[in-house]
Amino acid sequence: MQGELRKLGIEISATSIRRITAPKRRPGPKRDTWRQFMRAQASSIIACDLFTVESIGLKTLHVLFFIELHTRRVLIGGVTDGPANLTWATQIARNLSEAREARTEPVRFIVHDRDKRFGPSFDEVFKAEGIEIIRTPWRAPRANAYAERWIRTARTECIDRVMVLGARHLHHLLSTYVEHYNLERPHRGLDLQTPEGGPHLKPLSPESSEIARRDRLGGLIHEYYRKAS
Repeated sequence: MQGELRKLGIEISATSIRRITAPKRRPGPKRDTWRQFMRAQASSIIACDLFTVESIGLKTLHVLFFIELHTRRVLIGGVTDGPANLTWATQIARNLSEAREARTEPVRFIVHDRDKRFGPSFDEVFKAEGIEIIRTPWRAPRANAYAERWIRTARTECIDRVMVLGARHLHHLLSTYVEHYNLERPHRGLDLQTPEGGPHLKPLSPESSEIARRDRLGGLIHEYYRKAS
């Protein structure tokens, strides 16, 4: 074609000809962004993540937890001061699968990053239940924002304010904090409700006027409620 155009007195490069004559690509179907997908499917998504805590003896402790995106309900999968490897994570996944409570809506997706501890055997436990695995992009912690935000909250409100003695101590701390988080702590993202709700959210009766305080973890956490008359 370049030669034919030259005969007509038109000088044009072969690159320009390819660009002009290349078939136009039609735009593909519109896809939801990651945030839109997470919000739309939140009621059927569970995210999981790992974080570490240094004990008073300078030993690294590993924590694996799960969080439901729709309710913000948190479950501590396991705490260890040993090797936090794929075998350990897979066993926790099996324990979670065997102890799964009845849900009003089945889990469709589980989100996690590309940590090698979330390997094939870990994923297979969930795939066997028909759950689809969604891996976050490389170096994109915000793609698992719900889990990352909970780690920050747990550190600020609990872990960073206590000298952790070891794995058993950390497990006790987190179990108590998660009970408070799920049952008592209001969330702005849930219209100031708690992840699990509870009788303390019912309208208060006029007869219940005296306010009481319950201390958790030696006074680290305070819970307020009205005494029954």
